[in-house]
Amino acid sequence: MNADIVIRRAGVTDYAELGTAFAELARRAVEPNPAMSPDAVSAACLLVPEEQIIVLCAWRSEALGSDSLVGVWALRLRRDWRSGFASVLSAPLVPLYEVSSAPVLDRDDADDIARAMLRHLAASGDLPKTLALPLLPMEGPGFRALEEACRATGSKVTTYEAWERPVMVAQPDDDAERYLRRALGSGYKKRMQQFRSVGRSGAVSFQRKRRAAAQEAFGTFLALEAAGWKGAAGTAIACLPADAAYFNKLVELLAAQDALQLDTLLLDGQPIAMGLLVDSAGTRQFLKIAYDETQGRHSPGRTLAIAMLQADFTEGPPAFFDSGAGEGVDAGTYVWGERRPMANAIVAIGSAMFGPAQAAALARMWLRRLRDRRAGAKPV
Repeated sequence: MNADIVIRRAGVTDYAELGTAFAELARRAVEPNPAMSPDAVSAACLLVPEEQIIVLCAWRSEALGSDSLVGVWALRLRRDWRSGFASVLSAPLVPLYEVSSAPVLDRDDADDIARAMLRHLAASGDLPKTLALPLLPMEGPGFRALEEACRATGSKVTTYEAWERPVMVAQPDDDAERYLRRALGSGYKKRMQQFRSVGRSGAVSFQRKRRAAAQEAFGTFLALEAAGWKGAAGTAIACLPADAAYFNKLVELLAAQDALQLDTLLLDGQPIAMGLLVDSAGTRQFLKIAYDETQGRHSPGRTLAIAMLQADFTEGPPAFFDSGAGEGVDAGTYVWGERRPMANAIVAIGSAMFGPAQAAALARMWLRRLRDRRAGAKPV
């Protein structure tokens, strides 16, 4: 389709009014990304100053004169130690909790939209020419569109830490058992024995809640997380007022749109593991997990994941499930069988050269490698 792509910046308040347009875009996108949704941006304002948020909205002007939202990229202006104290634009807005740096692009014109976004950034005198994308998927049509946009605008993508994120892409003839056998391979028998052994300690049940019920159960999730080592260390969400405010707002907004899911594994009626998930256009993303550490012998997190997967196949699995696993996480501990390449990427837009942000990312990568090497070294 030949179309004129126009990039306009939206303020947070104006963007909050585009929920319906964003939902329609997500259904047409090469890849949905709920981290770019108006709900996620509105909640992020509790952690990120509003003046630091730049929302690029791509519009396609049709022959009839009506506009259609065809792309969104929510970016954050930042300047700190992670950027080498240089000004950069980063995505997602809250990388500690959100799981993808990728823009949302309409499948019909993905290359044109990504190119228009980079050209807008290149021509904007008030914005930095460096993109910091610490959670960038490195394959698929969205990444190919970004690669092509970089080629067309003379921009360069440089990657640093790279890892593989567990995901689930079910086949048409899959059921839960067939999928788990394929995903777990030689570990299937051991994992399923462990899964069934929980029932020998009491009555096991599984609950899946959405909308208001999920929002109401979120308090139990916070309490379960705070009861473990994160609570003792002061890093649980409930121990961090700003983070708690962000999550409560995000949960409220997503629950109102039926985009929130809270799964719970119970033993004798008591939750031993809970998972917080976000839906977007038939895909699902794992946002956070909490579990009872006193039940560690049952591997409650892994057991919850198997119960979730079984429920998914009973209801009809999502087209794509993203575990949200970050760099440094052992993918083998997850039950989802497919892998997606991820990387910490820096994009130098147009004529931008190697600078402090790239130097900081390179230094961080080598310091982590040195730390890991020392941690893995055996005493002589």
